[in-house]
Amino acid sequence: MSPACRHNGPVDRSKLTHDDRSITGADFLQLNLTDAPPGRLSDWLTRRLRSAIADGRLAVGARLPATRVLAEELRVSRGVVTEAYQRLTEEGHVSGRGRAGTIVVAAPVALPEPVPPAPLTSFPVDFESFREVSAPIDLSPGVPDLAAFPRSAWLRAERTVLDGLSPSDFGYGDPCGAPVFRRAVARWLARYRGVSVDPDEVIIVSGVAQALVLLARILPPQGISTIAVEDPGSLGAREQLRKWGMRTPPVSVDEGGLRTGELRDSGAPAVLLTPAHQFPTGVVLDGARRRELMRWAGDGGLVIEDDYDAEHRYDRPPVPALRSMLAEHVCYAGSVSKLLAPALRVGWLIVPRKYRAAAVAAKREADLGSSVLPQLVLADLMESGELERQLRLLRRRHRRRRDVLIAALREHLPDARVHGAAAGLHLMVTFDGKFADVEVAAAALAHGVKVQPLSWHRQRPGPPGLVLGYAASAPGDLERGVAALASVL
Repeated sequence: MSPACRHNGPVDRSKLTHDDRSITGADFLQLNLTDAPPGRLSDWLTRRLRSAIADGRLAVGARLPATRVLAEELRVSRGVVTEAYQRLTEEGHVSGRGRAGTIVVAAPVALPEPVPPAPLTSFPVDFESFREVSAPIDLSPGVPDLAAFPRSAWLRAERTVLDGLSPSDFGYGDPCGAPVFRRAVARWLARYRGVSVDPDEVIIVSGVAQALVLLARILPPQGISTIAVEDPGSLGAREQLRKWGMRTPPVSVDEGGLRTGELRDSGAPAVLLTPAHQFPTGVVLDGARRRELMRWAGDGGLVIEDDYDAEHRYDRPPVPALRSMLAEHVCYAGSVSKLLAPALRVGWLIVPRKYRAAAVAAKREADLGSSVLPQLVLADLMESGELERQLRLLRRRHRRRRDVLIAALREHLPDARVHGAAAGLHLMVTFDGKFADVEVAAAALAHGVKVQPLSWHRQRPGPPGLVLGYAASAPGDLERGVAALASVL
């Protein structure tokens, strides 16, 4: 293969005469390479195609030329066209349909014209109301790339499961969960989180939210009505515990994670942690703090470990779960919300032996057990390797979107400090100054961009900031969202 075919530029473009260049183009959308900046052909082609979809020249249902055909017409490497199509696919504008080709499936969402910031009285004052607000660009954290949900693999697994079920399998199941899924979860945790657990110890729950509710119900009779939480830390988790009567004193987080000395001084008998990727700062609980936490737990403390997005890492080595080191002192909770989709509402809870009977009873009283069919499908995906393949796909897509968000922040908000880029589904951004980040979030929402103010996740004062999710947003939306934030700031 000639050198010209190995790069993302046109074939021997530097040697073309003026007359050659004047006819290098395609009748399709009147694409003309003389408009393209050197070295950024994929960017140029992506913008041209996106614009044509937005203004209706390429309507929903229209088919794009085959990558080989368009590359030949433009006299560029096929990789240039493939990359542009892939970007539009990730943005949700087109979809590959096998022999049917690449089809336009959705037009870009246009941001509304800038309007004066809404008064603060119109901004949601509580977390649940905020979650219900929609915006053209939603940078809320905690959601994976939902467009990448493995629909075909799910349907195949569902057919396999249904073909093997007997009529009795459609009755009420074990409140702890389907045995086959609990075995699959135990093996998954052993392989990817270093947790050695018997399947009988696994309780299937409706996400980590229900796991926290169950713990809030069973711990007070054991003398635990206070659970310390990280500061900053998840507002949603804190509110969940408080609604069930738990006190949630704050414990500071720094670059080493939770300050365990402060935890000991607080006198709290239990603590809720996100040690593998702290929310929202993104730091990892370091070795020294883990050892101090083990000593604290050995003296009678209880750790509640929310392992919420530990699998999504890009620039750092894996971090084992605390449960792998402190089995009888850790209540461990995880879910598939960050692996596949929150809509599935499937998670797991593992508790020390002395709490197991109470946890099982609380789960039975709550709902008689989680839905069985999704568990059986997930078990098939886990055991067949499909879930592992999905994780590898998501890592690539999420890493790229993270890089787009960081580049946009550097361009539009160069004074912002970015935290937590090595893993996860979001970035934390902090600023110098005295302004209120809630006001910034309110103004951004008025401009069509939804972000979470960092102060919502604090119990104590701290510098203003924002929590920006990137995994569920197309690269173009990330760039436009940051540009809108910059205009607000």
